[in-house]
Amino acid sequence: MDIVITYVNGLDPVWQQDYEQHTNTPILEKRFRDWGTLRYLFRGIEKNMPFIKNVFLVVSHNSQIPEWINRQTVKVVLHSDIIPHDYLPTFNCNPIEMHLHRIEGLGEEFLYFNDDMFPMLPCSETDFFRQGKGVIGMSHHWFPSNMYKRICRNSDRLARKMSNLSPSCRFLRPQHICSPMLKSVCEELYCKAESEILASLTRTRTENDLNQYLYLDYMYLNGHIVNEKMSKKHVSVGFVSESSVKKALLQPIRKLICINDVHLSEERYLRLHEAILHSFELVFPQQSKYEK
Repeated sequence: MDIVITYVNGLDPVWQQDYEQHTNTPILEKRFRDWGTLRYLFRGIEKNMPFIKNVFLVVSHNSQIPEWINRQTVKVVLHSDIIPHDYLPTFNCNPIEMHLHRIEGLGEEFLYFNDDMFPMLPCSETDFFRQGKGVIGMSHHWFPSNMYKRICRNSDRLARKMSNLSPSCRFLRPQHICSPMLKSVCEELYCKAESEILASLTRTRTENDLNQYLYLDYMYLNGHIVNEKMSKKHVSVGFVSESSVKKALLQPIRKLICINDVHLSEERYLRLHEAILHSFELVFPQQSKYEK
């Protein structure tokens, strides 16, 4: 089993120049702050997921690679390695997610991690895959009330079409957690829906996008998913106190935690940033093999 992590350091000057040049939009520093927590994801993987074979880090430029990354143990993948040149650069996670299965050397079973998800307690292989099927909670929703849910609906509709199923009034939405993917099934779907996928690719997010749930929905509709929620806690930094964040990290009750970033005042960001880094350092004090 492999892990794929996508990462953006919005404070990288090379990335910022590219962003402003291709989007005609000034950088909002608060929107692209780097919380400095990526190393603790790697430490969590080593400590709590020892069965992982390969870890791939997907970034846009070489300048995005953290200086502490051990290139002997972390396989770095550039966007240009997997996404057709005509659709680069992109500042939208959705086109990246559409092409993760094209990573060279990627195993059949892989987990897609955002850089805000962390394994906090010991995990087993069967938490993520069982008998060749991915394990994740799948739910049905009625109203696409925002852009994100409309993108989820787009993905559901295309997955149903490619599965020769009729459209539904409801749409599937997988649990917001690391995604268990089967490379061969992703390749099968991409081959069927390549024109639709390429037509959806944009530099920045729009409501006509597709996202990674296209693959999970297709897997579910074709019998490749065990519909069972993973052990996970979600923390939004916009709605919790420093003490709540510390407790969630220092006394975890779920195997995985997602620390979701939102717009914050500078003062609140600094307080929470200090609390989060201090707590992670107490939980994962030892440097991992993924660090120099």
